[in-house]
Amino acid sequence: MVDQDWPSVIHMFLAQAERLASKPFLLAKRGGVLTAISWSETAEQVATLAAALKGLGVEPGDRVVIVSENRPEWCIADLAIMAAGGITVPAYTSNTERDHSHILEHSGARGAIISTAALARKFLPAAHRSDALEFVIAMEAPKLSQSLNLDIHLWDEVMACQDGDGEADGGDGGKGDVTALSESTRHFARDDVACIIYTSGTGGAPKGVMLSHGGLLHNCAGAAEVLAELGISNERFLSVIPLSHAYEHTAGQFLPIYLGASIAYAESLDRLGANFKEMKPSVMVIAPRLFEVLRTKITRAVEKQGGMKLKLFNRAIALGIKRFEDPGSLSLRERAENIFLERVVRTKVRAQLGGRLKALVSGGAPLNPDVGLFYAALGIRLLQGYGQTESSPVIAVNRPSRIKMDTVGPPLRNTEVRIAEDGEILVRGALVMKGYWRDEEATRAALQDGWLHTGDIGILDEDGHLKITDRKKDIIVFDKGDNVSPQRIEGMLTLEPELAQAMVYGDQHPHLVGLLVPDAEWLAGWAQKRGKDGGLEALAGDADLKAALDQAVSRVNKRLSNLERVRRFAVAPEAFTIENAQMTPTLKIRRHIISAVYKDVIEGLY
Repeated sequence: MVDQDWPSVIHMFLAQAERLASKPFLLAKRGGVLTAISWSETAEQVATLAAALKGLGVEPGDRVVIVSENRPEWCIADLAIMAAGGITVPAYTSNTERDHSHILEHSGARGAIISTAALARKFLPAAHRSDALEFVIAMEAPKLSQSLNLDIHLWDEVMACQDGDGEADGGDGGKGDVTALSESTRHFARDDVACIIYTSGTGGAPKGVMLSHGGLLHNCAGAAEVLAELGISNERFLSVIPLSHAYEHTAGQFLPIYLGASIAYAESLDRLGANFKEMKPSVMVIAPRLFEVLRTKITRAVEKQGGMKLKLFNRAIALGIKRFEDPGSLSLRERAENIFLERVVRTKVRAQLGGRLKALVSGGAPLNPDVGLFYAALGIRLLQGYGQTESSPVIAVNRPSRIKMDTVGPPLRNTEVRIAEDGEILVRGALVMKGYWRDEEATRAALQDGWLHTGDIGILDEDGHLKITDRKKDIIVFDKGDNVSPQRIEGMLTLEPELAQAMVYGDQHPHLVGLLVPDAEWLAGWAQKRGKDGGLEALAGDADLKAALDQAVSRVNKRLSNLERVRRFAVAPEAFTIENAQMTPTLKIRRHIISAVYKDVIEGLY
């Protein structure tokens, strides 16, 4: 790790590329084979693309959209846009045509870089209607059903310094001229806007958050200090959260650059288990929902084996939790037993995750402490953090030497956090956004006297660790004024084996009700045993299914206070997904959309 006061993330990247040169940097599966691009090769490609973007008319401050799944080209495009003096505007691959139209029109983007023909089908109609967009660079030739009023260039031709007619493009420096690129970026400063990231819209229309180079570098320096406790050497990050999300953009891309680490790109969520084994990551940033999914896969695999393996696994979890919560509490016999279980259980589980993991860093949504304890029991270091897009995004994270599973840890260095009188978390420092793009009213509401008003409720404990209790706007206020946190209850419900998803509701009502989605594997097994036909849509109203799920709800209710108990519930006829807009791309439920879709169902429970 090199600790420098770099003026921009481009300066950081170019310095690291010069230092690390031939070492592997970006890794991905190509034709079934894991291949790597070196630091110097990446720098040459960044220089080539930056020159091409300038040749296409990109000027300082111009916005360029990226629509792509996580892959090496995403990083190259992002760096090239910034190196050309432009501002990157990431867009989710799950965006609808309407979403793309909003981002293109609101950002006034001049250009776009897209990956697959499938993504082009949703993006190009929106691009065609955009008044500002002039060109698109496509990594894969799109299939056009109509002529478009914009120029489309193919990635391979652009990277060969040629236009569509085979003629050489212009641009400062030409193909792979890293020296010329470095010279052209001398005037870049920390206060310059690096990217505009549109929030995923859990509670309304997405806003464009302007993040500076200084904010991204502040986050990287703070996070690097945390990871330094683990010893940083030849690290590899595994990228799976969409890079269009601020968390992955900073912690999964720019942090590895800051550390001089390599980045491997997961093929898909379905292939994540195999990618762990093949790519052998040492660090990974991940959303809590993925932790829960991975935990379920691990436990179910052991349960299917049954017998002694299941008994040993359960014992390893129990002793592991006991050791984590109080290292001196194990008896002499338990310590000997624990050594045995480390060898025959935990080591094998960690091998399934590549065998090199130093830390999994959780962010993007609250993590249920029980999930954290599960991983800790297996000897997998899990560091829960907290932040939001408006803070570049990390605000606080647990330190490896002092993990408090029910907190998100202390603030990053050079980050001020205080709690307002109403409990809202306020943040100040270089990490704070420059404001919302073209939205002065929202900017004034969020930034007051230099403090970012997060909209989250929390406390600072006696050790200076931050504990999040809820979203300010998500707190459920009952008709008599009492209030509860929905996220904690939903987290407890979805840890039950019968349930995959849950949303509780109760604002201005006397008690809580719930909308539940059964676990697909559990539902299939339950239906087969009872001779029931059909999937979730057909079985949602089945009285026997509701009775079975009621057992799970009752188990949770026993651990909740009277106010927090779910009195009645309905079964949703389909899962909450990104495709039906009921989840964000980082797998957080969109309450306002779910509540609107199921308004009559929910109100019918009262």
